[in-house]
Amino acid sequence: MKKNEIEDSDVRLDKWLWAARFYKTRTLSQDNIELGRVRMNGVRLKASKTVKVGEKLEIIRGEERFEVIVKALSGKRGNAAAAQALYEETPGSLQKRLLIRENSKMMPMPGSDYHGRPTKRDGRKIRKFIEGFNPSKDI
Repeated sequence: MKKNEIEDSDVRLDKWLWAARFYKTRTLSQDNIELGRVRMNGVRLKASKTVKVGEKLEIIRGEERFEVIVKALSGKRGNAAAAQALYEETPGSLQKRLLIRENSKMMPMPGSDYHGRPTKRDGRKIRKFIEGFNPSKDI
């Protein structure tokens, strides 16, 4: 990006989040702001709020939580390198995200090993298991 494209004087929060590539569209960024997933110092914001350099934002995107400090302003979406130049993630936030990512690798999501519907053979095993389990008989 050119210098004049990066340094805007007034940039709306939704536009900045879109330019910094936290959300794919401005509509998504507006919706997430309205839902309270973007905060500044614990306070919910509006999409029309102007962002200033040096402000600390808390952004929740799915399972990820970011704490970033605004380093530059831009209202235009550029490549990933230009987007990363717009903010700096706090070391604590980065460390938490990496820890969560490592923990999720060690423990897979429940049901991730199932692929589609049970086969006839699986169905027979399930029925045999259910028929063999009689709570009144086992007591």
